[in-house]
Amino acid sequence: MVLNRSSSTYTDGRFSEIGRYINPGDCLVLNDTKVIPARFFAHRATGAEIEGLFLSEDTPSLWRVMLKNARRIRPGETIYLTNAANQDFCPAKVLERKTPKGTLEGLEPPQWLLKIDYPTDAGKILSQIGLAPLPPYIKRGRDTNQAQKDLRRYQTVYAKKDGAVAAPTAGLHFTNKLLEQLKDKGINFAYITLHVGAGTFRPITAKILEKHNMDSEYFSLDEYNARIINETRLRQGRIIAVGTTSVRTLETTSQGNMTRAQHGKTNLFIKPGYKFKMVDAMITNFHLPKSSLLALVAAFAGLENILAAYRHAIEQQYRFYSYGDAMLII
Repeated sequence: MVLNRSSSTYTDGRFSEIGRYINPGDCLVLNDTKVIPARFFAHRATGAEIEGLFLSEDTPSLWRVMLKNARRIRPGETIYLTNAANQDFCPAKVLERKTPKGTLEGLEPPQWLLKIDYPTDAGKILSQIGLAPLPPYIKRGRDTNQAQKDLRRYQTVYAKKDGAVAAPTAGLHFTNKLLEQLKDKGINFAYITLHVGAGTFRPITAKILEKHNMDSEYFSLDEYNARIINETRLRQGRIIAVGTTSVRTLETTSQGNMTRAQHGKTNLFIKPGYKFKMVDAMITNFHLPKSSLLALVAAFAGLENILAAYRHAIEQQYRFYSYGDAMLII
C-alpha cells in the first residue's frame, strides 16, 4: 500500500513496483543488523522444560533473558541449557528476576539474569543451541532443519552485523534483484545499524502514552553512511527510512535536518506530536495494536490517515505483522 500523507489517499500495489514511487537521487536507509539464534530451551532439575529468549550478555557469562514457564523458578536455582537433541549443554545459575521498567507485573514474561557455566561467549553458545527468535504467534518446535530455514528467512538480504533478537521486518520485502534495480535507477543507499531488542515490540500498558518507557537499543551510524545521507539532503533528495528502526536511528542522530556519525544506545519513543527532522518517507509493515511501532507510524502519517489505511488493509485482506505486507508512506 502507498499512503500519501498530504492528500490522505492510499493506493494498492505490489512491492516489486516500489521503484515507481522513489526518485533518482533519493536515499533508502536500511538497517543492516543480523538476527542471532536467540531462542533456546532449558530444563529445571525436576525435568520441567523452559523456553528462553536471550536479550544481552551484560558481562562475560552473565545473560539477560526472558523465560517462559518459569513461575516456580527462584533465584539461586540452577537450570540446564539444552541443545537441539534435547541433551544437556551447560548449567546456568539463576541470579535475579527483573520486571522491565514501565511494565506491569504479569503482562509479559519478566527478565532474568543467568550466570552461564561455560567457557565461551554467548554468540558461540547460541550458535550451538539457539533457534530463530520468531514472534510468539508463529509456532515452532525444535526441528533442526526447520530452525535453519527459519533463521535464513528471518533475515534481510543485506543483514550483516550480529545482534538483533527480532528482524527489522520492513526490510524482508527486498530481494537482491530489486535492490540492484533501484541502484540502476540512480537511488542511493545508506546503512545504519540498530540491534532490535524484544522491547521494541513490548505492548504499551501505561494508561498515559507519555508514561511508556522504551528499552534502550544499540545503534551505530558511521562517517561513510552519514555522508551519503547528508549529501542526499544537500541535493534535495528524500531520505526514505526502511522500517521503524531506521526512523528511530535517523531521528536519534539528527543535527537539525542533517545527521552525524555516532553510536550508542537509544530509547527514543516517537509518538503523535513528534516533529520529524530527518525522515521524508518510510517503508513499514502493519503493526500490532497498542505498540510503540503503531504510535510511530501514527506520528509520521497522522492518526486518522493510519486508521483509514488500516481499515482499508483489513478490508483488502492485507497480511499484518512480521511476515506481512508493507506500506510506503510518502
